[in-house]
Amino acid sequence: MFEIFVGITSLAGLLSYLNAKFLKLPETIGVMILSMAVSLLFAASYFIDESYFNQVTVYARQIDFKTILFDFLLGILLFAGAIHVNLKGLLEQKNTVFIYATFGVLVSTVIIGTTFYYVASLIGLDISYLYSLVFGALISPTDPVAVLALLKKAGAPKHIETKIIGESLFNDGVGIVVFISILSLATLMHEFDVAHIASEFGKEAGGGFLMGFILGHLGKIAIKSIHKQPIIAVHISLAIVLGGYVLSDILHVSGAIAMVVAGLIIGQNLHAKGVSEDIKTHITMFWKILDEILNAVLFVLIGIVMITLDFNIYHLILGIASIFLVLLSRYLSILFSNLFIKSAQKSNTKETLILTWAGLRGGISIALALSLPDGDVKTIILYATYVVVVFSIIAQGLSIEKLVSKLLKQN
Repeated sequence: MFEIFVGITSLAGLLSYLNAKFLKLPETIGVMILSMAVSLLFAASYFIDESYFNQVTVYARQIDFKTILFDFLLGILLFAGAIHVNLKGLLEQKNTVFIYATFGVLVSTVIIGTTFYYVASLIGLDISYLYSLVFGALISPTDPVAVLALLKKAGAPKHIETKIIGESLFNDGVGIVVFISILSLATLMHEFDVAHIASEFGKEAGGGFLMGFILGHLGKIAIKSIHKQPIIAVHISLAIVLGGYVLSDILHVSGAIAMVVAGLIIGQNLHAKGVSEDIKTHITMFWKILDEILNAVLFVLIGIVMITLDFNIYHLILGIASIFLVLLSRYLSILFSNLFIKSAQKSNTKETLILTWAGLRGGISIALALSLPDGDVKTIILYATYVVVVFSIIAQGLSIEKLVSKLLKQN
Protein backbone atom coordinates (compact mmCIF):
# COMPACT_ATOMS: atom_id res chain seq x y z
CA MET A 1 0.00 0.00 0.00
CA PHE A 2 2.87 2.39 0.83
CA GLU A 3 4.48 1.89 -2.59
CA ILE A 4 1.12 2.48 -4.29
CA PHE A 5 0.55 5.70 -2.36
CA VAL A 6 4.06 6.94 -3.19
CA GLY A 7 3.44 6.21 -6.87
CA ILE A 8 0.09 8.02 -6.87
CA THR A 9 1.59 11.03 -5.05
CA SER A 10 4.43 11.23 -7.55
CA LEU A 11 2.00 10.98 -10.47
CA ALA A 12 -0.13 13.72 -8.88
CA GLY A 13 2.93 15.99 -8.73
CA LEU A 14 3.73 15.38 -12.40
CA LEU A 15 0.13 15.95 -13.53
CA SER A 16 -0.14 19.12 -11.41
CA TYR A 17 2.95 20.44 -13.19
CA LEU A 18 1.60 19.54 -16.65
CA ASN A 19 -1.74 21.19 -15.86
CA ALA A 20 -0.08 24.38 -14.58
CA LYS A 21 2.24 24.47 -17.59
CA PHE A 22 -0.13 23.57 -20.42
CA LEU A 23 -3.84 23.13 -19.56
CA LYS A 24 -4.00 25.96 -17.01
CA LEU A 25 -7.33 24.64 -15.64
CA PRO A 26 -8.36 24.73 -11.97
CA GLU A 27 -5.97 22.20 -10.44
CA THR A 28 -8.56 19.67 -9.28
CA ILE A 29 -10.21 19.54 -12.71
CA GLY A 30 -6.97 19.58 -14.68
CA VAL A 31 -5.37 16.82 -12.62
CA MET A 32 -8.43 14.61 -12.89
CA ILE A 33 -8.70 15.09 -16.66
CA LEU A 34 -5.02 14.23 -17.08
CA SER A 35 -5.30 11.18 -14.82
CA MET A 36 -8.27 10.00 -16.89
CA ALA A 37 -6.18 10.51 -20.01
CA VAL A 38 -3.46 8.33 -18.45
CA SER A 39 -6.12 5.69 -17.70
CA LEU A 40 -7.32 5.80 -21.32
CA LEU A 41 -3.74 5.33 -22.55
CA PHE A 42 -3.46 2.26 -20.36
CA ALA A 43 -6.82 1.06 -21.70
CA ALA A 44 -5.51 1.51 -25.27
CA SER A 45 -2.67 -0.85 -24.44
CA TYR A 46 -5.27 -3.66 -24.62
CA PHE A 47 -5.02 -3.51 -28.42
CA ILE A 48 -1.22 -3.66 -28.32
CA ASP A 49 -0.45 -6.09 -25.50
CA GLU A 50 -3.43 -7.69 -23.77
CA SER A 51 -1.30 -9.30 -21.05
CA TYR A 52 0.19 -5.90 -20.13
CA PHE A 53 -3.30 -4.39 -20.00
CA ASN A 54 -4.46 -7.17 -17.67
CA GLN A 55 -1.47 -6.58 -15.40
CA VAL A 56 -2.25 -2.86 -15.19
CA THR A 57 -5.90 -3.59 -14.43
CA VAL A 58 -5.00 -6.01 -11.63
CA TYR A 59 -2.59 -3.43 -10.19
CA ALA A 60 -5.24 -0.68 -10.33
CA ARG A 61 -7.77 -2.90 -8.56
CA GLN A 62 -5.29 -3.44 -5.74
CA ILE A 63 -5.56 0.23 -4.83
CA ASP A 64 -7.69 0.39 -1.72
CA PHE A 65 -9.44 3.66 -2.57
CA LYS A 66 -11.78 3.44 0.42
CA THR A 67 -8.95 2.94 2.94
CA ILE A 68 -6.81 5.72 1.46
CA LEU A 69 -9.72 8.17 1.48
CA PHE A 70 -11.50 7.32 4.73
CA ASP A 71 -8.51 6.31 6.87
CA PHE A 72 -6.10 8.98 5.71
CA LEU A 73 -7.21 11.69 3.29
CA LEU A 74 -10.71 12.58 4.50
CA GLY A 75 -9.89 13.82 8.00
CA ILE A 76 -6.98 15.94 6.76
CA LEU A 77 -8.91 17.44 3.83
CA LEU A 78 -11.97 18.27 5.93
CA PHE A 79 -9.88 19.93 8.63
CA ALA A 80 -7.85 21.83 6.01
CA GLY A 81 -11.08 23.08 4.42
CA ALA A 82 -12.77 23.99 7.70
CA ILE A 83 -9.81 25.88 9.14
CA HIS A 84 -10.20 28.55 6.44
CA VAL A 85 -13.98 28.97 6.86
CA ASN A 86 -15.37 32.05 8.61
CA LEU A 87 -17.06 30.56 11.70
CA LYS A 88 -19.02 33.75 12.42
CA GLY A 89 -20.57 33.70 8.95
CA LEU A 90 -21.33 30.00 9.27
CA LEU A 91 -23.11 30.50 12.59
CA GLU A 92 -25.31 33.16 10.97
CA GLN A 93 -26.43 30.49 8.47
CA LYS A 94 -26.42 27.58 10.95
CA ASN A 95 -30.14 26.75 10.63
CA THR A 96 -30.00 26.72 6.84
CA VAL A 97 -26.82 24.64 6.79
CA PHE A 98 -28.28 22.16 9.30
CA ILE A 99 -31.49 21.65 7.32
CA TYR A 100 -29.70 21.30 3.98
CA ALA A 101 -27.18 18.86 5.46
CA THR A 102 -29.78 16.63 7.17
CA PHE A 103 -33.29 16.94 5.77
CA GLY A 104 -31.93 17.79 2.32
CA VAL A 105 -29.80 14.64 2.22
CA LEU A 106 -32.74 12.45 3.29
CA VAL A 107 -35.08 13.95 0.67
CA SER A 108 -32.44 13.62 -2.02
CA THR A 109 -31.76 9.99 -1.06
CA VAL A 110 -35.43 9.05 -1.47
CA ILE A 111 -35.90 10.95 -4.75
CA ILE A 112 -32.73 9.59 -6.36
CA GLY A 113 -33.28 6.07 -5.04
CA THR A 114 -36.86 5.87 -6.31
CA THR A 115 -36.21 7.33 -9.76
CA PHE A 116 -32.99 5.31 -10.14
CA TYR A 117 -34.90 2.10 -9.42
CA TYR A 118 -37.49 2.76 -12.14
CA VAL A 119 -34.97 3.93 -14.74
CA ALA A 120 -32.78 0.86 -14.11
CA SER A 121 -35.83 -1.40 -14.48
CA LEU A 122 -36.82 0.40 -17.67
CA ILE A 123 -33.52 -0.44 -19.39
CA GLY A 124 -33.46 -4.00 -18.05
CA LEU A 125 -30.99 -3.75 -15.17
CA ASP A 126 -31.83 -5.81 -12.09
CA ILE A 127 -31.39 -3.83 -8.89
CA SER A 128 -33.57 -3.86 -5.78
CA TYR A 129 -35.28 -0.77 -4.37
CA LEU A 130 -33.16 -0.87 -1.20
CA TYR A 131 -29.94 -0.91 -3.23
CA SER A 132 -31.33 1.93 -5.32
CA LEU A 133 -31.73 3.85 -2.05
CA VAL A 134 -28.13 2.91 -1.21
CA PHE A 135 -27.10 4.67 -4.43
CA GLY A 136 -29.27 7.64 -3.45
CA ALA A 137 -27.54 7.83 -0.07
CA LEU A 138 -23.98 7.67 -1.40
CA ILE A 139 -24.52 10.17 -4.22
CA SER A 140 -26.65 12.72 -2.29
CA PRO A 141 -23.97 14.43 -0.16
CA THR A 142 -22.09 17.19 -1.92
CA ASP A 143 -18.35 16.64 -1.66
CA PRO A 144 -16.60 19.30 0.47
CA VAL A 145 -13.23 18.64 -1.18
CA ALA A 146 -14.54 19.31 -4.68
CA VAL A 147 -16.64 22.29 -3.56
CA LEU A 148 -13.91 23.97 -1.50
CA ALA A 149 -11.36 23.56 -4.27
CA LEU A 150 -13.53 25.10 -6.99
CA LEU A 151 -15.93 27.54 -5.30
CA LYS A 152 -13.17 29.92 -4.22
CA LYS A 153 -12.84 31.16 -7.80
CA ALA A 154 -16.55 31.43 -8.55
CA GLY A 155 -17.04 34.80 -6.87
CA ALA A 156 -20.41 33.95 -5.31
CA PRO A 157 -21.78 36.28 -2.61
CA LYS A 158 -20.57 35.39 0.87
CA HIS A 159 -23.94 34.17 2.18
CA ILE A 160 -24.32 31.73 -0.74
CA GLU A 161 -20.72 30.58 -0.44
CA THR A 162 -21.25 29.98 3.29
CA LYS A 163 -24.37 27.90 2.63
CA ILE A 164 -22.63 25.74 0.03
CA ILE A 165 -19.39 25.24 1.97
CA GLY A 166 -21.12 24.77 5.33
CA GLU A 167 -23.54 22.21 3.93
CA SER A 168 -20.78 20.37 2.08
CA LEU A 169 -18.59 20.15 5.18
CA PHE A 170 -21.35 18.55 7.26
CA ASN A 171 -23.55 16.57 4.88
CA ASP A 172 -20.90 13.99 4.03
CA GLY A 173 -20.98 12.77 7.65
CA VAL A 174 -24.78 12.61 7.50
CA GLY A 175 -24.68 10.85 4.13
CA ILE A 176 -22.23 8.22 5.38
CA VAL A 177 -24.51 7.37 8.35
CA VAL A 178 -27.59 7.15 6.05
CA PHE A 179 -25.60 5.00 3.61
CA ILE A 180 -24.50 2.56 6.34
CA SER A 181 -28.04 2.32 7.73
CA ILE A 182 -29.69 1.55 4.36
CA LEU A 183 -26.88 -0.82 3.34
CA SER A 184 -27.40 -2.76 6.59
CA LEU A 185 -31.05 -3.23 5.61
CA ALA A 186 -30.19 -4.15 2.03
CA THR A 187 -27.74 -6.84 3.17
CA LEU A 188 -30.06 -7.98 6.01
CA MET A 189 -27.47 -7.16 8.65
CA HIS A 190 -30.17 -5.52 10.78
CA GLU A 191 -33.92 -5.63 10.91
CA PHE A 192 -35.67 -2.38 10.11
CA ASP A 193 -35.84 -0.46 13.36
CA VAL A 194 -36.37 3.30 13.21
CA ALA A 195 -35.32 3.71 16.85
CA HIS A 196 -32.06 1.83 16.22
CA ILE A 197 -31.26 3.87 13.11
CA ALA A 198 -32.06 7.14 14.90
CA SER A 199 -29.91 6.09 17.86
CA GLU A 200 -26.95 5.21 15.62
CA PHE A 201 -27.36 8.48 13.72
CA GLY A 202 -27.43 10.46 16.98
CA LYS A 203 -24.36 8.68 18.29
CA GLU A 204 -22.36 9.14 15.09
CA ALA A 205 -23.33 12.75 14.40
CA GLY A 206 -23.73 14.01 17.97
CA GLY A 207 -20.66 12.15 19.16
CA GLY A 208 -18.65 13.51 16.25
CA PHE A 209 -19.73 17.06 17.04
CA LEU A 210 -18.80 16.64 20.72
CA MET A 211 -15.47 15.07 19.82
CA GLY A 212 -14.67 17.94 17.46
CA PHE A 213 -15.69 20.51 20.08
CA ILE A 214 -13.35 18.96 22.66
CA LEU A 215 -10.46 18.52 20.22
CA GLY A 216 -10.90 22.04 18.85
CA HIS A 217 -10.77 23.65 22.26
CA LEU A 218 -7.81 21.51 23.37
CA GLY A 219 -5.96 22.58 20.24
CA LYS A 220 -7.04 26.18 20.75
CA ILE A 221 -5.69 26.26 24.33
CA ALA A 222 -2.42 24.54 23.40
CA ILE A 223 -1.73 26.76 20.39
CA LYS A 224 -2.60 29.94 22.27
CA SER A 225 -0.14 29.04 25.05
CA ILE A 226 2.77 28.88 22.59
CA HIS A 227 3.98 32.31 21.54
CA LYS A 228 7.25 31.91 19.66
CA GLN A 229 7.24 28.30 18.48
CA PRO A 230 5.11 28.13 15.30
CA ILE A 231 6.47 24.73 14.24
CA ILE A 232 5.21 23.17 17.47
CA ALA A 233 1.85 24.85 16.91
CA VAL A 234 1.67 23.25 13.45
CA HIS A 235 2.62 19.91 14.99
CA ILE A 236 -0.18 20.26 17.54
CA SER A 237 -2.75 20.92 14.80
CA LEU A 238 -1.54 17.85 12.89
CA ALA A 239 -1.71 15.71 16.04
CA ILE A 240 -5.28 16.91 16.65
CA VAL A 241 -6.28 15.75 13.17
CA LEU A 242 -4.47 12.42 12.94
CA GLY A 243 -4.98 11.39 16.56
CA GLY A 244 -8.50 12.76 16.78
CA TYR A 245 -9.65 11.00 13.63
CA VAL A 246 -8.34 7.63 14.85
CA LEU A 247 -9.88 8.18 18.29
CA SER A 248 -13.23 9.01 16.67
CA ASP A 249 -13.11 5.73 14.78
CA ILE A 250 -12.32 3.80 17.97
CA LEU A 251 -15.26 5.43 19.76
CA HIS A 252 -17.54 4.86 16.72
CA VAL A 253 -18.39 8.53 16.26
CA SER A 254 -18.17 10.51 13.03
CA GLY A 255 -14.54 11.46 12.47
CA ALA A 256 -15.62 13.57 9.49
CA ILE A 257 -17.87 15.80 11.61
CA ALA A 258 -15.26 15.89 14.40
CA MET A 259 -12.60 17.21 12.01
CA VAL A 260 -14.92 19.86 10.60
CA VAL A 261 -15.86 21.18 14.05
CA ALA A 262 -12.26 21.08 15.31
CA GLY A 263 -11.07 22.88 12.17
CA LEU A 264 -13.68 25.61 12.53
CA ILE A 265 -12.74 26.25 16.18
CA ILE A 266 -8.98 26.25 15.64
CA GLY A 267 -9.30 28.33 12.48
CA GLN A 268 -11.37 30.96 14.29
CA ASN A 269 -8.83 31.01 17.14
CA LEU A 270 -6.02 31.96 14.76
CA HIS A 271 -7.58 35.41 14.48
CA ALA A 272 -7.92 35.88 18.25
CA LYS A 273 -5.76 38.14 20.40
CA GLY A 274 -2.74 36.41 21.87
CA VAL A 275 -1.99 34.33 18.79
CA SER A 276 1.17 35.55 17.08
CA GLU A 277 1.22 36.41 13.41
CA ASP A 278 4.04 33.90 12.97
CA ILE A 279 1.91 31.02 14.29
CA LYS A 280 -1.07 32.13 12.20
CA THR A 281 1.06 32.26 9.03
CA HIS A 282 2.73 28.89 9.62
CA ILE A 283 -0.49 27.00 10.41
CA THR A 284 -2.41 28.59 7.53
CA MET A 285 0.35 27.92 5.02
CA PHE A 286 0.95 24.35 6.22
CA TRP A 287 -2.69 23.34 5.84
CA LYS A 288 -3.03 25.18 2.53
CA ILE A 289 -0.05 23.28 1.07
CA LEU A 290 -1.22 19.93 2.48
CA ASP A 291 -4.72 20.61 1.15
CA GLU A 292 -3.44 21.32 -2.37
CA ILE A 293 -1.16 18.26 -2.48
CA LEU A 294 -3.71 15.78 -1.14
CA ASN A 295 -6.43 17.25 -3.35
CA ALA A 296 -4.27 16.41 -6.34
CA VAL A 297 -3.73 12.88 -4.98
CA LEU A 298 -7.48 12.39 -4.52
CA PHE A 299 -8.35 13.47 -8.04
CA VAL A 300 -5.63 11.28 -9.51
CA LEU A 301 -7.27 8.39 -7.65
CA ILE A 302 -10.66 9.30 -9.14
CA GLY A 303 -9.12 9.23 -12.62
CA ILE A 304 -7.42 5.88 -12.03
CA VAL A 305 -10.72 4.26 -10.98
CA MET A 306 -11.66 4.36 -14.69
CA ILE A 307 -9.23 1.49 -15.36
CA THR A 308 -11.25 -0.79 -13.09
CA LEU A 309 -14.54 -0.22 -14.93
CA ASP A 310 -15.59 -2.70 -17.63
CA PHE A 311 -17.45 -0.99 -20.46
CA ASN A 312 -21.18 -1.75 -20.59
CA ILE A 313 -23.55 0.32 -22.72
CA TYR A 314 -26.51 -0.19 -20.39
CA HIS A 315 -24.48 0.86 -17.37
CA LEU A 316 -23.35 3.93 -19.28
CA ILE A 317 -26.95 4.82 -20.21
CA LEU A 318 -28.01 4.49 -16.57
CA GLY A 319 -25.03 6.62 -15.52
CA ILE A 320 -25.95 9.39 -17.95
CA ALA A 321 -29.59 9.25 -16.79
CA SER A 322 -28.33 9.45 -13.19
CA ILE A 323 -26.74 12.83 -13.92
CA PHE A 324 -30.18 14.30 -14.55
CA LEU A 325 -31.72 12.43 -11.60
CA VAL A 326 -29.07 13.79 -9.24
CA LEU A 327 -29.44 17.37 -10.48
CA LEU A 328 -33.24 17.17 -10.26
CA SER A 329 -33.14 15.72 -6.74
CA ARG A 330 -30.66 18.40 -5.67
CA TYR A 331 -32.99 21.14 -6.90
CA LEU A 332 -36.06 19.58 -5.28
CA SER A 333 -34.30 18.90 -1.99
CA ILE A 334 -33.38 22.59 -1.73
CA LEU A 335 -36.96 23.61 -2.52
CA PHE A 336 -38.37 21.26 0.14
CA SER A 337 -35.72 22.33 2.65
CA ASN A 338 -36.71 25.97 2.13
CA LEU A 339 -40.10 25.14 3.65
CA PHE A 340 -38.39 24.84 7.04
CA ILE A 341 -36.12 27.87 6.72
CA LYS A 342 -36.92 31.41 7.83
CA SER A 343 -37.97 33.72 5.02
CA ALA A 344 -34.90 35.93 5.42
CA GLN A 345 -32.56 32.97 4.83
CA LYS A 346 -34.50 31.13 2.13
CA SER A 347 -32.78 30.74 -1.21
CA ASN A 348 -34.52 32.56 -4.06
CA THR A 349 -34.81 31.06 -7.54
CA LYS A 350 -31.38 32.23 -8.73
CA GLU A 351 -29.68 31.12 -5.53
CA THR A 352 -31.41 27.74 -5.73
CA LEU A 353 -30.04 27.24 -9.25
CA ILE A 354 -26.54 28.12 -8.04
CA LEU A 355 -26.83 25.79 -5.04
CA THR A 356 -28.01 23.03 -7.37
CA TRP A 357 -25.17 23.42 -9.88
CA ALA A 358 -22.54 23.91 -7.14
CA GLY A 359 -23.55 20.63 -5.49
CA LEU A 360 -20.51 18.74 -6.77
CA ARG A 361 -19.97 15.06 -6.08
CA GLY A 362 -16.51 13.58 -5.57
CA GLY A 363 -14.28 10.99 -3.99
CA ILE A 364 -16.49 10.21 -1.01
CA SER A 365 -19.26 8.91 -3.27
CA ILE A 366 -16.83 6.70 -5.21
CA ALA A 367 -15.27 5.36 -2.01
CA LEU A 368 -18.71 4.41 -0.67
CA ALA A 369 -19.59 2.70 -3.96
CA LEU A 370 -16.33 0.76 -3.87
CA SER A 371 -17.15 -0.43 -0.34
CA LEU A 372 -20.27 -2.31 -1.51
CA PRO A 373 -20.26 -6.14 -1.56
CA ASP A 374 -18.83 -7.53 -4.80
CA GLY A 375 -21.37 -8.45 -7.46
CA ASP A 376 -23.45 -7.14 -10.35
CA VAL A 377 -25.23 -4.57 -8.17
CA LYS A 378 -21.92 -3.05 -7.08
CA THR A 379 -20.83 -2.80 -10.72
CA ILE A 380 -24.05 -0.99 -11.70
CA ILE A 381 -23.85 1.46 -8.79
CA LEU A 382 -20.12 2.11 -9.17
CA TYR A 383 -20.51 2.84 -12.89
CA ALA A 384 -23.39 5.26 -12.29
CA THR A 385 -21.49 6.92 -9.44
CA TYR A 386 -18.37 7.39 -11.55
CA VAL A 387 -20.28 8.95 -14.45
CA VAL A 388 -22.05 11.40 -12.10
CA VAL A 389 -18.82 12.35 -10.31
CA VAL A 390 -16.86 12.94 -13.53
CA PHE A 391 -19.66 15.07 -15.00
CA SER A 392 -20.05 16.92 -11.71
CA ILE A 393 -16.42 17.88 -11.33
CA ILE A 394 -15.64 18.63 -14.97
CA ALA A 395 -18.88 20.07 -16.40
CA GLN A 396 -20.28 21.71 -13.27
CA GLY A 397 -16.88 22.66 -11.91
CA LEU A 398 -15.80 24.42 -15.11
CA SER A 399 -19.09 26.27 -15.55
CA ILE A 400 -20.05 27.30 -12.00
CA GLU A 401 -18.12 30.58 -12.26
CA LYS A 402 -19.95 31.52 -15.47
CA LEU A 403 -23.31 30.58 -13.95
CA VAL A 404 -22.70 32.76 -10.89
CA SER A 405 -21.64 35.64 -13.12
CA LYS A 406 -24.69 35.28 -15.37
CA LEU A 407 -27.28 34.97 -12.60
CA LEU A 408 -25.96 37.41 -10.00
CA LYS A 409 -23.57 39.87 -11.57
CA GLN A 410 -25.42 41.08 -14.63
CA ASN A 411 -27.59 44.11 -14.18
